[in-house]
Formats: sequence, structure tokens, C-alpha cells
Amino acid sequence: MYYIKIFLYSKIEIMINDMTKGAPLKLIILFSVPLLIGNIFQQLYNIADIVIVGRTLGMNALAAVGAISPIFFFLMFIVVGMTNGFAVITGQRFGAKDPDGVRKSVTVSTVLSMAFTIVFSVLLAVFMPTILGWMNVPEVIFHDAYWYIQIVIGGLFIANAYNLLASIVRALGDSKTPLYFLIFASVLNIFLALLFILKFGWGVPGSAIAVVLSQAISALLCVVYVKKRFPILHLKKEDWIFAFKKDCIPFAYEHLRVGIPMALQFSILGISILIIQSVANSFGPDVIAALTAALRIEQIATLPMVSFGVAIAAYTAQNFGANNFSRIKYGVNRSSLINLSLSVVMTFLMHYFGSDIVGLFIGKNQHHIIEIARKYLLISTMFYFFLGQIFIFRNALQGMGEATLPLLASIGELVMRSFAAIYLAAKFSYIGVFYSGPIAWIAASTIMAAGYYLNLFKIVKKAHANVRQQRRLQAELAA
Repeated sequence: MYYIKIFLYSKIEIMINDMTKGAPLKLIILFSVPLLIGNIFQQLYNIADIVIVGRTLGMNALAAVGAISPIFFFLMFIVVGMTNGFAVITGQRFGAKDPDGVRKSVTVSTVLSMAFTIVFSVLLAVFMPTILGWMNVPEVIFHDAYWYIQIVIGGLFIANAYNLLASIVRALGDSKTPLYFLIFASVLNIFLALLFILKFGWGVPGSAIAVVLSQAISALLCVVYVKKRFPILHLKKEDWIFAFKKDCIPFAYEHLRVGIPMALQFSILGISILIIQSVANSFGPDVIAALTAALRIEQIATLPMVSFGVAIAAYTAQNFGANNFSRIKYGVNRSSLINLSLSVVMTFLMHYFGSDIVGLFIGKNQHHIIEIARKYLLISTMFYFFLGQIFIFRNALQGMGEATLPLLASIGELVMRSFAAIYLAAKFSYIGVFYSGPIAWIAASTIMAAGYYLNLFKIVKKAHANVRQQRRLQAELAA
């Protein structure tokens, strides 16, 4: 059986990237590039909403999509946080050269995430009118906002399936597999959005339907490809049986111990954005539309940071499983230097070209809205370095299986962002809201950095103690 596992692993390594060997920075960069490309195309889902809805249906329709965008991101944050958390265990099993553990981790992750999605979707669908009321969504855009988000909730199961597959594959070191399907689905989303809005006249809900159908295609293509190309992910009957047996409880708890705090952590971030959006909604459709466009631009500008963060999670998880702690430290330090360079470049681009980019989204003649969006970008870009460090330290901690510290940092971010949004908005109008993000980034990155270095110190100290103990035992046996 041992030799069968070794043979299986030798075949797997043809398709999957082992990040426990080779130059750390090179591995992280090569891993993150496909992720960056994929993230860019994934953002086309949201960009298509802004460009197509804003230019074909008007500013009120754009405001409707923007008003409920935080709910959309809240849902995606929870899905991504939970699936990435489960995938940490998968990556650790892979780093420990345990293919049976990898397959069992996949089945447990699938059962847990899908059960959660069903319950969560039903609750959200029932209470959505109340949630929109809490968010101060203006009456003039309420109808479109309601149906857009209800359609997205209906497709949450599909989004979960895709993100779970993508997270598992990335945890094994392959960031390319979902990329091509994502590119295809992104282009398909644009085509379907234009078809549903211009040809069928479905309005804002048509854009949501296009998003869900495109995600379904990417998930389906991912399933087919994984089935044909990844032997380690070919699940057996006993793997599924294990997921429903009592013996699985400790293993399921291991997944939940990382997955739930990560989901909570991401949901806290989503809640903070919901609070900001509810405050911004009180300033009317123009501010909503401007903030919507500016946030989409910011999401594109910070994609390199996000991609590096995901690469760090996979890199750290594998090296943690292999007990290569010095490689973890080296990779994180070098990634931080790259983040500093990226932050400077993004700040320069947003300062000098932000207004032109906003005009591409909503039209050159929307001068008032463009000016509001430009002010947001001028404020936020000065603090991109702190945002990038959040991605790096948070993913490094999660790759090592530490979920408590990132959760505490997220709570700190929620408190700081909410306080800043409410208090500063009362003092300085919507400009005060724009400062809430940078204030939260500084607080969260500080907590995350302290947690990362403390956690790494404890892990290394424990590993050295184990080595000394083993040497003493060997010496005693030799004597």
C-alpha cells in the first residue's frame, strides 16, 4: 500500500505544484500570476454590472446594484472564507504526503459547505426585505435591488460549488486549472447580460441571472476537468461513507475549527461594508453610484495583493504540513517587499488615472458622480500598503491553521470601520465615510502582524523543543 501511495504521488506532482521545494519567492510569484489573471476575469462579473447597467439602464439602476453590492460581497466573503478554511486542511494533508487524507478532506468539505449553504440561503431569502430596510435602500431603487440580490441568493449553491473546487485545487498547488474556465465564464457573463438586458428587456434582474448562469458554467467545467486530470481528487465510495460516519467527527471538527472562524472573519468584513453602505445610502443615488464605481476600480487595483495573499495561503499550508518553518518566514518577508512596490504603483495609477477610469464605467458626462468617486480613490490609495499586509499576514496565519488571531483582527476592523463610518459621516458628510476603510486597514494590519510573528515564534520554539526531545531519546536508547 505504501508503494502505491508513492506511485500515486509521483503522478500527482506532474499536475500539482509542490511548494515545499524550490525558490520560495519564485514559487509564490508563479503561483499568483494565474490567480491574478483569474481574479481580473472574475471581476468582469461585477464590471459588467457597472458598465452595462450604468450605460444602458441609467444611474438609478446602477445605484440599485451598488446599494446591495455589500450584501453580494457579504455572501461571497462567507463562501470564500469557509471554502478556503476547509482547503487549508486539504493543503496540509497534501504537504504531509497523505493522499487518503486529501480525498477525505474533500468529501468532508463538500458535505459541510453545502449543508451550510442551504440553511444560509433560506434564511437570507426570507429576511431580505427587512435587511434592505435596515440598509436605508431608497424607495426609488428598492424593487431592482431586491430582485437582484434574491437571484444571487438563489445561485449561492452554485457559487459555493465553484469556490470549493477552486480552493481545493489551489490548496494542492495548482492555480491554473480554474483559470481558463473562469475566463470563458466571464466573457459569457458579459454576453448574457447584454442579451438579457437589451434583447429580452429583463432590466437589473437580467444582470443577476447572467452572473448566476456564468458561475454555473465555470463550476461545471471545473468538475469535468478535475475528474479527468487530477487522480488524487478521484473520490471513492469509502471516502463519502467516511464523511457520514462517527469516526469523521474529529476530522470534521478540524475543518470547522479553521473554516468557521474564517467564514466569521470574512462575514465580519462583510458586515462592516454593509454598515458603510447603509450610511452611504442615506446620501442618495449619486453618492451610491459614485461609491459603487470607485469600489469596483479599487477591487481591480488591489487584485495583485489579493492574489499574493491566496498564494501565501497555499505556500504556507504546504510548508507548515512539511514543517518547513524557515521557508514560511522567508516567503512572507519577500512578499511584503513586493506588496510595498505594488502599493506605490497602484497609488500612482489611481491618483493620476482614477477619474478617467471612472468615466469609462459611467460615462464622461457624469461630472458630479466622477468627482465624488475621484475623492474616494485619492483617499484610499494612500493606505494600500496596509491593506496588502492584511492579505499577506492573514493568509499566512490561516495557512498555518491559526484562525483565532485573524478573527480578532477582523473584529477590530469591524469596530474601527463602523465607528469611523458613523461618526465621521456625521461630522464630514460622505467624505468621512471614505476614511473609514483606511482607518480599519491600519488597525487590522497591526493586529495581524503582531499575531503572525508571535504565532511563528511559538511554532518554531515548539518544533525545536520536539527535536531536542527526540535527540535525548535517541541518546538514551544508544546508551
